[in-house]
Amino acid sequence: MPNNVTSEREAGIAVLLRDLEWLVALAEHQHVTDTAAILRTTQPTLSRALSRVEGELGTPVFERVTSGLYLTPVGELVVAAARDITARYAQLQVDLRGMLDPETGVVRLAFLDSIATSLVPRVLRAFHEHAPRMQVLLSQEPSHHIADDLHTGAVDVAITSAPLPGPYGWFPLQQERLVLIVPPGHRLRGRKQIRLDELGDEQFVTNPVGFGFRSLIEGLLRDAGVTLTASFESQDHATIEGLVAAGLGVAIVPEPMAGQSGSIAIRIAAAGARRTVGLIWRTDRPLPGPAARFRDFVTTVGEPDDSAGLS
Repeated sequence: MPNNVTSEREAGIAVLLRDLEWLVALAEHQHVTDTAAILRTTQPTLSRALSRVEGELGTPVFERVTSGLYLTPVGELVVAAARDITARYAQLQVDLRGMLDPETGVVRLAFLDSIATSLVPRVLRAFHEHAPRMQVLLSQEPSHHIADDLHTGAVDVAITSAPLPGPYGWFPLQQERLVLIVPPGHRLRGRKQIRLDELGDEQFVTNPVGFGFRSLIEGLLRDAGVTLTASFESQDHATIEGLVAAGLGVAIVPEPMAGQSGSIAIRIAAAGARRTVGLIWRTDRPLPGPAARFRDFVTTVGEPDDSAGLS
């Protein structure tokens, strides 16, 4: 039953749009026979469509006279609305073709703040060379917002730091070593390597609670018997690095973020001190053509990158 009801409703919408288009044509040509010939339909079919519209609206749209049809005052309003509706629907079809065309359409891509100046530009440059007429709408977000946007369909694909449970595809793009960064005057500044269990007395500059990267760092410290104590919190890794360089705490960050404002990087002696960044997308519904093309390009051409030095 539900499928039949849906089909009937869809059919009704299609007929209504066609009836409105015919109504506009009748207003322009003011004669049923002539308009039917122009529309390549029969006069009785066109007359029935007009009666259907007038019956639905509960008022005559045209005044019938021997020489043809003339709009009533109410009909002027009805035809003006019919022109707007049919023109808007035609524009909608044009817009959808533009968005969904795998040659010229739009990809909605979310990505992490911490890879905004490294991995993402490389991926976008390569894809632009591959599909120069396509547009990529960018959304720079924390990982939990990315998860929400993928779930609701606000974005098509994302580059983030971990796969999600459920109906998601995942393709790893890059592995990054995590390092401890300290201020230039810190007691540990001369160390080349450090164990996490040596950091029990340190105050950390880190992401707010709920961020995926914060959870990763808390897990690493917890495994080493250390409870994270936060001195400052920021969503942005560049800001975190700057706060550390200013002497406001220490931090664990992806290695490419270290040293940008003068912080000093120290290698962490822990096998889990790394993160994998990859492309993620929904698998329980078809991707729009442009997003599918982007995914296929990245997963076919893009190879997992170990350039961050995990040796």
